[in-house]
Amino acid sequence: MDFQLSEEQELTRRTVREFAEKEIAPHSLELDETQRFPRDIMRRLGDMGMLGVLFPPEYGGAGLTYNEYVLIIEELARVDGAIGLSVAAHNSLCSNHIYIAGSEEQKRRYLVPLAKGEKIGAWSLTEPTAGSDASGTRSTARRDGDGWVLNGSKTFATHGSVCDVAVVFAVSDKEKGKHGISAFILEKGAKGFRPGKKENKMGCRASDTAELVMENCRVGGSQLLGREGEGFIDALRVLDGGRIGIAALAVGIAQGALDHALAYARTRQQFGEPIANFQAIQWMLADSAVEIEAARLLVRKAAFLKDAKQEVTLASSMAKLYASETAVRVANRAVQVHGGYGYVKEYPVERAYRDAKITTIGEGTSEIQRLVIARHILGLAREQAP
Repeated sequence: MDFQLSEEQELTRRTVREFAEKEIAPHSLELDETQRFPRDIMRRLGDMGMLGVLFPPEYGGAGLTYNEYVLIIEELARVDGAIGLSVAAHNSLCSNHIYIAGSEEQKRRYLVPLAKGEKIGAWSLTEPTAGSDASGTRSTARRDGDGWVLNGSKTFATHGSVCDVAVVFAVSDKEKGKHGISAFILEKGAKGFRPGKKENKMGCRASDTAELVMENCRVGGSQLLGREGEGFIDALRVLDGGRIGIAALAVGIAQGALDHALAYARTRQQFGEPIANFQAIQWMLADSAVEIEAARLLVRKAAFLKDAKQEVTLASSMAKLYASETAVRVANRAVQVHGGYGYVKEYPVERAYRDAKITTIGEGTSEIQRLVIARHILGLAREQAP
């Protein structure tokens, strides 16, 4: 594993950073306040290949690796956690599930426009009764001739109210447990399929989160994604990669918060000198820098293993657990360094403090990550849970 970025990777990192600072940062406060989904920015990111990072050119993608992917997510999140989250969810969840389990026809029909940024994707596993425990899934898929009829509701779907394409999960055979949950591709405007309540969130507010509702939604057999009954099993593979993306998101949010804290500490005067001269401030900054670097290395290791097509469940869970909790700690310290100013929206660390928390919850809570890690290091049979 090479810790140095290649010339191509450094160019990618610099290109994304410049775009984020010039084209995203000036709008971040307004986007957060209004909760407006930034279709214009997402479209431009699509033009840059950022919405199809991991997919080969024949499917509309940029053909890059997870090593480039985590750089991209980190640089976006460093400036705006909401946009970093949307790009991560679009790449890692909906699009990636179609790439992993979809037929050639499904990839041509759905993955190509998703990877190009022409369409926005949602991926919806969670339900009001099924969060960490997917066995609580209540949505149903009933065979009807050569198709299916879907009923139920999903919650906390990133891009739920703005998506053009959604991957949803429903129980197709309740007797088979986790092998009785199937995945389906639904399109915006399909009869019986609609967005529900849009959530008014604490953080990452410009990244749309909403319910998805299926009411006697009939779809053709071609909309089944992967093998019948194997949707949840495929979801676990999707989440292994998705957690690497969320870990990179956390690193980016943390790095952005530290950057602002460093700049503020150098210029803020108290007792006749910059507060950066005070040991109490220095120790907070030093602790944050060390933890971010450790988190970044865990993320890069997980990306390295993913690119090498090795088992990544343990590495991705470790990266997500440590990076997400680091982001919360670093953002908290950054607010403290700013004092009263850290508590007002004019300063970006206030938003970073709110944005960071979702990384400890989405795509598997910290508690679930600890269970996954413990089962691996103890050599226990893993109960598959997101």
